[in-house]
Amino acid sequence: MRVLHFADAHIDMANYGRHDPQTGLPMRVLDFLKSLDTIVDAAISQKVDLVIFAGDAYKDRSPAPTFQREWGRRIMRLSQAKVPTLLLIGNHDISPAAGRAHALQEFKTLQVPFVKVLDQPSFLKPEDLWGLPMQVIAMPWVTRSGLMANLEMSGTETEQIYSNIEERIAGLVDEWVSEADKNLPIIFTAHASIEGAKFGGERLVMLGNDLVLSGSLVKNQRFNYVAMGHIHKPQDVNEGHQPPVIYPGSIERVDFGEAKEDRFFVIAEIESGKDTQVEWVQLTGARKFIDRRTVLRSNENVTETLKDALPNPKEMSEAIVRLSVEYPREWDTLIDETALRKYTEDAFEFHLVKRPQSEARVRIPEGQVVSSLSPLNLLAQYFDAAKVKDADALNKLAQEIISEDVLDS
Repeated sequence: MRVLHFADAHIDMANYGRHDPQTGLPMRVLDFLKSLDTIVDAAISQKVDLVIFAGDAYKDRSPAPTFQREWGRRIMRLSQAKVPTLLLIGNHDISPAAGRAHALQEFKTLQVPFVKVLDQPSFLKPEDLWGLPMQVIAMPWVTRSGLMANLEMSGTETEQIYSNIEERIAGLVDEWVSEADKNLPIIFTAHASIEGAKFGGERLVMLGNDLVLSGSLVKNQRFNYVAMGHIHKPQDVNEGHQPPVIYPGSIERVDFGEAKEDRFFVIAEIESGKDTQVEWVQLTGARKFIDRRTVLRSNENVTETLKDALPNPKEMSEAIVRLSVEYPREWDTLIDETALRKYTEDAFEFHLVKRPQSEARVRIPEGQVVSSLSPLNLLAQYFDAAKVKDADALNKLAQEIISEDVLDS
């Protein structure tokens, strides 16, 4: 069985760039749709047995109809090609209000052929999977409020709530695993964090910030493959071991936190009784993010120094570029932003982040030495140099504190 797995499409992310004059769509949305087209083309051309989308089709729960249309066109291509497709609901797809429709509701309501929406914990057997000889345990995004209501929990500390939910999920998964046909492979798919996984920028997932699945739950030896969504950093949380526990990552770079990460989808070769083989397929068309930082050490040739901190114009072509620069505040007028924008004109978008630094050191007037000044005089000079508001009131308060300390001693 060949399974194509991708996640975190976020196709309506339009936080950079301009609109395309032909389609009227934001250029960044076209970037995401281009990656999505590549994935759909691969699923159809390679005749995979199953596509698993592990959640987060959009950036929020109320996508504009135009973006719903574009997502729908791609999913309908899979349906028309008779490629079985599972759509897992992620945290960006679901409404926190009970009873409200989620962002992928239309595919469930219209019962689109060969497409199944997984919006609640489910155990799918071959008869639920268009006759495919496999089993799928699905865990869409779990909302705390929804499970609290189901578990009749209230007035409990957050950590305890998460702990109880995790215990219930683990118990439910164990129950389904015990019911599963031992002769058929099992895929576990979830939109969640896993203890020990890493976000982009190497931030460890911390317990308590999210509902976090334990490593022991997802690394169950009965699973043949674990298809995860939610974390944008591509990774195998169980690298070198079976089952593969895969976050394929987002299909396009979302922000500068993902600048150094390549984008992927995954094709897994799954066969009962054998190790699962995983192929990471790079999305080579993903737009580049280039993030550079520098500190100005001299006030001479400032513009050339800043150009040297950037890649050459050819490398910046059609990339989203950011240059962060620290410098003494008094050099602000030396930065020729117009010249920098001319140098980066081939970039898709250029951001100059200016971080002027104030002189932190307070200089004592000439002819004075620190030992000759009282604490109150020193404090008054500091307030004056730092241009502190309400300095008179603070000086008065300092006088009272020092006076009380002298009396107490």
